[in-house]
Amino acid sequence: MNAIERSSGFDRQPTLSIFGLGYVGCVSAACLASRGYRVIGVDVNPQKTEVVRRGLAPVVEERIGDVTARAVESGNLTVSDDPERAVLDSDLTMVCVGTPSRPGGGISTAFLERATEQIGAALAQKAGWHVIVYRSTMVPGTCEEILIPILERESGKHVGRDFGVCVNPEFLREGTSVRDFFAPSKIVVGESDERSGTIVMSLYDGLHGQRFRVPVAVAEMSKYVDNSFHALKVAFSNEIGAVCASFGLDSHAVMNVFLADTKLNISPAYLRPGFAFGGSCLPKDLRALLHAARQHDIDIPVISNVLVSNESQLRRTVDIVTSLDKRKVGIFGLAFKPGTDDLRESPVVELAERLLGKGYDVLIYDSNVSLSRLIGGNRSYIDERLPHIGHLLTDDVDRVLDHSEVLVAGSKDPEVIAALDRAEQHQVVVDLVRLPNAESRRLRVGYVGIGW
Repeated sequence: MNAIERSSGFDRQPTLSIFGLGYVGCVSAACLASRGYRVIGVDVNPQKTEVVRRGLAPVVEERIGDVTARAVESGNLTVSDDPERAVLDSDLTMVCVGTPSRPGGGISTAFLERATEQIGAALAQKAGWHVIVYRSTMVPGTCEEILIPILERESGKHVGRDFGVCVNPEFLREGTSVRDFFAPSKIVVGESDERSGTIVMSLYDGLHGQRFRVPVAVAEMSKYVDNSFHALKVAFSNEIGAVCASFGLDSHAVMNVFLADTKLNISPAYLRPGFAFGGSCLPKDLRALLHAARQHDIDIPVISNVLVSNESQLRRTVDIVTSLDKRKVGIFGLAFKPGTDDLRESPVVELAERLLGKGYDVLIYDSNVSLSRLIGGNRSYIDERLPHIGHLLTDDVDRVLDHSEVLVAGSKDPEVIAALDRAEQHQVVVDLVRLPNAESRRLRVGYVGIGW
């Protein structure tokens, strides 16, 4: 037994059937076959299967022709016009069919459902463990709410007991997909059970790239996050280019400066969901850039809606608190970010104001903010925006804890965490900062994470 066999979960090297021989399926089939797996390709279009049978690739892609030809010549890659036979002759079925857009913008799952019905019918005739792997792009919930029920209905079997299901999204770029397959930046497997997850992950043994074994819905969502962010980057860059051009600037020279910062700009910074942004720089500078663009008659809708999005996050938080039907609110952390006493355009200050305006009984604790120590801009800001701050601020964290029915976590200071850990069952914690051990806190009755 070789290394692949030992890590696969089977007593021999698994055979794969792949449904759908478009870009993703063709590349996956050829590349997996080139790694020594026996692969059976299936497609509803007989022209595609005939092309592969002759050792040719059905798509135009760098290197795919050579990889396909060698895989077919070796005997590792074959095709079948019989979906049921392909499932019966394999240990793992990978689904790579299309999920095109519907008129309203949602995805069509028709091809997925049809392939799943065929696989389920074949499973009804098969003894032994089989893993179904969905590589098609689909929104969270598709697998568990639509596809698994079809498999169970058609097979008369149960997921996790009689067969396994995984979601293994692809991150292949057209034009470089073969290269991306063999040098992945990450490998994501959403698993219905540990055994199936181990089998699917073992397909990529020896390939570099960070590995993630996650719940099925997380794997489904991961592809949409990537592509949405890629689209956002293109749109953002193009809008910056339009503004730069209106000033007579070379946008590439500007972006070279931007890209040089790998601490904040091109980095994980600011990419963890949480509360709204604020402070003395971000809102002010966004408004100034928008004003400059308007003066030059430049439309920058993506950047224009950043402040709109920020307002929506603040409004969502207010809605969370008001939906709890509790009137006494304790807020931990008032400054716009940890480790500072800067209250200028702090979203937590705005949150406190809105709750006060709705008649809530609010008490606030922030170890870095003391009314007696505030001077200059911070003191002026309080005098102008929240003149009754003296009645809301306290230096006693336990006073806030004892006072409140709703505890808003806007800080991860040790004393705040310690206080929140003592919260009673009737007190609801609204977490804006993702407190330590948020995963286990989510299991607690009365815990609400703003974005998790």
